[in-house]
Amino acid sequence: MLPFKLVYSDDYYLPIGTHVFPAEKYRRIRDRLLDLGIAETKDLVAPSPASDQDVLLVHTPGYVQKLKTGTLSAHEELQLEIPFSPELVRAFWLAAGGSILAADHALQDGVAINIGGGFHHAFPDHGEGFCMIHDVAVAIRRMQRDGKIRTAMTVDCDVHHGNGTAAIFAAGHIPSDPLPSATPSTLNSAPPATIRNARASDVFTISLHQENNYPPVKPPSSIDVDLPDGIGDDEYLGWLDNALSSGLRQFVPDLICYIAGADPYREDQLGGLALTIEGLKKRDELVFHVAKARSIPVMVTFAGGYARKVEDTVTIHTNTVIAAKEIFGASGRP
Repeated sequence: MLPFKLVYSDDYYLPIGTHVFPAEKYRRIRDRLLDLGIAETKDLVAPSPASDQDVLLVHTPGYVQKLKTGTLSAHEELQLEIPFSPELVRAFWLAAGGSILAADHALQDGVAINIGGGFHHAFPDHGEGFCMIHDVAVAIRRMQRDGKIRTAMTVDCDVHHGNGTAAIFAAGHIPSDPLPSATPSTLNSAPPATIRNARASDVFTISLHQENNYPPVKPPSSIDVDLPDGIGDDEYLGWLDNALSSGLRQFVPDLICYIAGADPYREDQLGGLALTIEGLKKRDELVFHVAKARSIPVMVTFAGGYARKVEDTVTIHTNTVIAAKEIFGASGRP
């Protein structure tokens, strides 16, 4: 039995037909975890869909109305890059409910994982890049509305910049000077990366992503690490360690929302970084070690993953659960 909860529903499946996004991965992850004995059925909790009121904490009434009535414009549907349907709307509302439930369990147990979610390209008034609504932002605003947290930090390790996250939480950004520790001292031979800094009020956003990749316009996060093409395990882990250290010197979150994309993998079809499966597990371990050491609850969503072999994506996401189990041990609470 796991010391934390996995949030999952068979209805996470996105009805998008043949697509680069492997809609079946959620079920495969669940099955892999059970088949290997990593988790038991009692570790799984089923979410309810987010309410419209929850979604309206982040998204504009006009956009929500269009989604609920199927009246997106042709351009708005094109931006989504997935075929619109009422069933798809229900799946995204359910994913947001899953992230709300995972955040709630993380606050109780120290860690929780939504086997889904992480739709970080959704903006308040439109969706982009396979993302209809921003489940992580909805979860954060729901926890804040309910008085369960005051502050949150997003740690986005998808290969693509979290443009929707940056835009949603941009209101509190104040320009700041780059931190003197921006370059990891242990990575003198690492390819150059760019760090962009700002400060946020109640939500601090970190995005570690490939610079020469989607989206073309990257609004400023609190910390952006723009990575060069082809960066490998050691360099990536150094930049991540630095970004976490820098962010946590500036900001004290009540909750970390970790977006654990599988697409920095070297065999990913939509990525251009060169991390191995083992390196990605070390990435997860690093985030969990930092959260545990500082007694900060961490909620995980899985976001992207487009490996040439779907089984590799499933392995990477499964390893995130294994890493959480190893780091948090018999008790999820630090």
